[in-house]
Amino acid sequence: MLPAGAPLSDWLTWLETLSPTEIDLGLERVHDVLGRLSLRQPEHVFLIAGTNGKGSSVAMTGALLRAAGLRVGAYTSPHVIDYNERIAVDGRFASDDDIVAAFEAVEAVRNDVPLTYFEYGTLAALVVFSEAGLDAWVLEVGMGGRLDATNAIEPTAALITNVALDHCDWLGEDVETIAAEKAGVMRAGVPVVYGGTPVPEAIVSRAVEVGATLLLRDRDFALDGVPRPGLAGDFQVGNAAAVIALLTASGIDAAVDPVLVRRVLPSVRLTGRSQRVEQDGIEWLLDVAHNPAAARALATLLDSETRDGTTTALVGFLDDKDVEGVAQALNAHVDRWIGVAAESPRAIPAAELGRRIANACNRPCLIAESLESAIESARRDARINDRILVTGSFYLVGPVLEQLGADTGLYSRPQS
Repeated sequence: MLPAGAPLSDWLTWLETLSPTEIDLGLERVHDVLGRLSLRQPEHVFLIAGTNGKGSSVAMTGALLRAAGLRVGAYTSPHVIDYNERIAVDGRFASDDDIVAAFEAVEAVRNDVPLTYFEYGTLAALVVFSEAGLDAWVLEVGMGGRLDATNAIEPTAALITNVALDHCDWLGEDVETIAAEKAGVMRAGVPVVYGGTPVPEAIVSRAVEVGATLLLRDRDFALDGVPRPGLAGDFQVGNAAAVIALLTASGIDAAVDPVLVRRVLPSVRLTGRSQRVEQDGIEWLLDVAHNPAAARALATLLDSETRDGTTTALVGFLDDKDVEGVAQALNAHVDRWIGVAAESPRAIPAAELGRRIANACNRPCLIAESLESAIESARRDARINDRILVTGSFYLVGPVLEQLGADTGLYSRPQS
């Protein structure tokens, strides 16, 4: 354990040393430590799983619950800029002090269990929420569902946004196999909403097997009359409809009052999701899309817009991502590619990334040796009305947004 008074940054560095692997799916370690924490769970616990749209769905769920007068804890991952973003109480990021105190509480009962970075952070978030005495927890599933650390908590309702190919090295090579993993959040007698179409057979069969109450789009709920959220993209209406179905099935009538919904949803925003920053007449469009399905949704958004200028795509990916699938989905909307290594040990090196994008799109991709040089290159060749698209990973969008924020004052760090 770190010495008393150690800052959050030291804790986060130390957490990376506890497990021999960054990703180690399984619930045994979390259950072991969780049983010794004696947490107080709230009346409502929501698990939000799926391939894309989880963060948006957590944001909308939390906003509607808070507007209805409930005190809400929201846990998401990964963060875009600061770790504190992962743990929010009543819409505000947890402070460094609160997170460190939660880490200390976990460490006091860990008994040398080799928790991963994500598992430790998940348990710490639950400690923060328990200490705050909240009415509802909204927990974003990190990967899959069945073996994800968040699934150690019994939900009162769950939402699976959709299923597409992503994290294939861990979850499976086809949609049905991945769907079976995500369906692991289902419980007997507990409502679970599936927000996408079409519905994988594994979702339906698992619901029947465990006795979950499955609610499906176009059968049990519809998009008609759902107000457009403040988040960009037509697909966000589908996410909003699924969130409303989730809260309706949970019996929280105040949160789905039509007047409240029309007031709250258009005001929902989320860092790094089709986020726009204007600088010197140039638009920066930042989106954490990192799989082909998300890239196709982003391409649909780009296709709906008319711009006079050109688009430069500044991209970085982790090593388990389908670079070619993302690049091909966006290629028709990109005039120039710039590849750079994202800020993660698992990032694809810039040279390899540039080669793969060039081969996939049959045209050159500039290679940047550093994030600073990538940003400078994108800026240097951009003109008024041009657009710079930053996408491919949280670990690229966050650092770019941080640098833009340093110039514009966009981002304010949480206080200790």
